[in-house]
Amino acid sequence: MRRLLAYLAALAVILLGWHLTALALDSPALPTPLATLPMLYRFAPQLAPDFLVSIYRVVLAMLLGTVIAMPLGLAVGRSPRLDALLAPLLYILYPIPKIVLLPVLLVLLGLADAPKIVLIALTIFFQVLVTVRDAAKAVPPAAVLSVRSLGASRLDVFTNVVIPASLPELFTALRISSGTAVAILFFAEAIAGNTGLGYFIVDSWAMINYPRMFAGIIVMALLGVVLYELFDLAERHLTRWRQKR
Repeated sequence: MRRLLAYLAALAVILLGWHLTALALDSPALPTPLATLPMLYRFAPQLAPDFLVSIYRVVLAMLLGTVIAMPLGLAVGRSPRLDALLAPLLYILYPIPKIVLLPVLLVLLGLADAPKIVLIALTIFFQVLVTVRDAAKAVPPAAVLSVRSLGASRLDVFTNVVIPASLPELFTALRISSGTAVAILFFAEAIAGNTGLGYFIVDSWAMINYPRMFAGIIVMALLGVVLYELFDLAERHLTRWRQKR
């Protein structure tokens, strides 16, 4: 209940700031909330399937990127030899903005879901890889030695020490990268295809229907909140030992 009240209070502040800004600018490009919110109801039958398509793309992409990057990050973080081998490659590829690969992916994979999912998954892959690698490297040697002294195998060390120690940083990376993932999703849907919230927003902009456009923006913001809450829920479930501190 406290979390819900916090969200309602934040929403009230945002709506008030939006309304005052719209009145001050007095521009059709920034309609007031009172002009925009009815559009949510009016276009709900169209926005609902677009929301489902968009959240399917971004969730699947983030899952793929994480599932591939996490074991590799753990391995690189715990192996100095592997880290020395892959670190230069990582330092070269990580700073490249992955959005520039969209035209290549569109040519190779077409205009359906595949290029959008692959593009987001690539971005998440590198962000998770770097974060998990650093978290695995930061595990105190004393913690590993104490478990090994009790007869634990390398697999036991990974499952009982390295992975639990890396999970909080993993979820921090996922929460931060969820905003990047939604931004990339918007660009990909706006440029290629005719489904999803990104297409709905750009289509509304092309029709100079700004209240409709802002209705799409609100739903895309809701998508980001849903992702954030999903990661928060997963972290509370998988890192219960942190809640007991």
